[in-house]
Amino acid sequence: MSDWPSLIVFIGLCAAAASAGAFFRPGEWYVRLRKPSWNPPNWVFAPVWSMLYVMIAVAGWLVWRKEGLGAAMLVYAAQLVLNFLWSVLFFGRKRPDLALMDVITLWLSIVICILVFAPISGWAVLLMLPYLAWVTFAGALNLAILRLNSRRAG
Repeated sequence: MSDWPSLIVFIGLCAAAASAGAFFRPGEWYVRLRKPSWNPPNWVFAPVWSMLYVMIAVAGWLVWRKEGLGAAMLVYAAQLVLNFLWSVLFFGRKRPDLALMDVITLWLSIVICILVFAPISGWAVLLMLPYLAWVTFAGALNLAILRLNSRRAG
């Protein structure tokens, strides 16, 4: 039971990453963007991300319990920062191009996180796989939105 307070810390870290979505909301700019036919309805994003953030928190916590601070936690922290930055870039700065670069880097950091977590906790890996899948989808969506809304020369 003494490990439970540290789980709260990991949930707090993920909530901090998620807070970008609260500060940088889609707004009218996003509503006006052309989106692909496979774009989910807006209401889907909040419950999916909420579930993913809990899973990300538990994954980090499982690894921290076995390894403490170290390389795995550095990679974990990096992916949380990149996660936070996506909303800043896409919704805050209205720069889907920069957000796409961020989501590609985020995707790579999640893969590295999974690889680093693998020898430490199989459960942590399993908890990170849906996150990787969703970020893969989010990256494809980001690219589609960028393409549909880029200005064509001439």
